[in-house]
Amino acid sequence: MGKPTGFKEYTRELPSKLPVAERKQNYKEFVALLPEEKLNEQSARCMNCGVPFCHSGCPLGNIIPEFNDAVYHKEWKEAYEILISTNNFPEFTGRICPAPCESACVLGINQPAVTIEEIEKHIIEIAFEKGFVVPRKPNMRTGKKISVIGSGPAGLAAAAQLNYAGHEVTVYERDAKPGGLLRFGIPDFKLEKTVVERRIALLEKEGVQFICNANVGVNVRVNDIMRDSDAVVLAGGSTIPRDLPIPGRSLNGVHYAMEFLKQQNKRVSNIPVEEKEIIAKGKNVVVIGGGDTGSDCVGTSNRQGAKSVTQFELLPKPPEKRAEYMPWPTYPMLLKTTTSHEEGADRIWEVATKAFIGDENGNLKALQIVDLEWTSSADGRPAKFTEKEGSLREIPCELAFLAMGFLHPQATGMIDEMAIELDERGNVKATETAFQTNNPKIFTAGDMRRGQSLVVWAISEGRECARQVDIYLTGSSQLESKDASLLVQNL
Repeated sequence: MGKPTGFKEYTRELPSKLPVAERKQNYKEFVALLPEEKLNEQSARCMNCGVPFCHSGCPLGNIIPEFNDAVYHKEWKEAYEILISTNNFPEFTGRICPAPCESACVLGINQPAVTIEEIEKHIIEIAFEKGFVVPRKPNMRTGKKISVIGSGPAGLAAAAQLNYAGHEVTVYERDAKPGGLLRFGIPDFKLEKTVVERRIALLEKEGVQFICNANVGVNVRVNDIMRDSDAVVLAGGSTIPRDLPIPGRSLNGVHYAMEFLKQQNKRVSNIPVEEKEIIAKGKNVVVIGGGDTGSDCVGTSNRQGAKSVTQFELLPKPPEKRAEYMPWPTYPMLLKTTTSHEEGADRIWEVATKAFIGDENGNLKALQIVDLEWTSSADGRPAKFTEKEGSLREIPCELAFLAMGFLHPQATGMIDEMAIELDERGNVKATETAFQTNNPKIFTAGDMRRGQSLVVWAISEGRECARQVDIYLTGSSQLESKDASLLVQNL
């Protein structure tokens, strides 16, 4: 371990951020990097536990104590090589991951957890700065051709791994540029698109081919894909958003959150917005849904100059510390105040929207809402709710965003044409060990298989799926398995 007494001497510190008033003026990232001395102190807090629960907390199985030790000793190339052995894109997870590894940190039992996510981000940025990140080209090509449908984190991870294995990989993306939700879903102030473009350029140098504006099943024939590919990986994500079918849903001013976020990402990247523009300037904005997508709508609305921003959540306000039903090292559902919330938002818990109210021109002007009363189960979890009597009221709102998550992938088109079986939730049916659909030539990974989840899970699924594709094509695989790496770490 880096320093045996480090966890006693130093406390958790995060990098500085630009003041709210300054960072709201643009869409650039605003979190600084730690000075070298502070980074050294944060890595010194890692205790190199006999059983490092952070490994199992991380969906990728990142080898965390080892790269912390390398950071403490300023062995930057070693730290980078340890990190990249399990994570293809630490520049993404180091910025936007909710860090389940930190929730499983042993130090977090009675002290603030190690700043694992920040250390990860610093390792990869220092590696780029020092020139350690170079194209990883395969020693030989197998001659096998693979089509990856979707260029989000799962598709990119699968493509990267299969290319390393020597196969010829082509990624099809229906949008104008590759990256999936990394490019068009997550705002630039959380993940600048130069970071995404830097990785895409590296993958292209390694031999991965990207074809954009290619909507398989629409302007790209499914039969052509199947004929020209030895294997196909479906990684199109969970794209059908959860709706709120209440009176007034069709009014002008009621939108899915992703419609709003995608438009702003296009503007920042100088990509033309072809749809009717959604602008929050001067409007009372209400975001329905308390998750990360809702938070992204808050930050974007404030940057566009909204008159007011309110965020609704159906559930009660989460606790600030672990409850009995959130035992360590499980990921706890605690109160999360994001940087977007810091920039200004009225957060309201235990509230339901009953109706959207419009004016004579069909434009949204208000919401009818009601407060809720929750009863808890025996272990303290919220169980069911009733509407609070006398709480029905209206609030002004000219722009409402539905940020209540996603249901499943789009079945019409590609999935139907491929005759792929779906599970009971509408996701592509495949096990988490084989990643293989009812058509043995077609595999799937990420949100398209597991449902809406985290970027870190998408990367993990892409890697594991790639290994299974490699085995299918060649009979064996040198690609590392997460389960194998965890076994080695714990020997």
